[in-house]
Amino acid sequence: MSAAAPVTDASFKQEVLDSDVPVLVDFWAPWCGPCRMVAPVVDEIATQYEGQIKVVKLNTDENPSVASQYGIRSIPTLMIFKGGQRVDMVVGAVPKTTLATTLEKYL
Repeated sequence: MSAAAPVTDASFKQEVLDSDVPVLVDFWAPWCGPCRMVAPVVDEIATQYEGQIKVVKLNTDENPSVASQYGIRSIPTLMIFKGGQRVDMVVGAVPKTTLATTLEKYL
């Protein structure tokens, strides 16, 4: 079972922008209640699409530069990157079906 791996300001370019496969980035923070609700969904997505997409988490408290670069105003925000570009985003704790449907457009 693969869970979402943590990324940082320092590793974001290598892990996300330079990735060969689409990447789902979960922007979260430890104090955020809805982030805790969506975390298991994100991990399920990581398992379900293993080998097709990469799933990572970015703690916005510890990594403010990436969060501000992409204009993160509220968390959780889930962004999909493909070929180094942000191609889609979902804000808030959404059901797994919503997230899966959004992701499948980019596989």
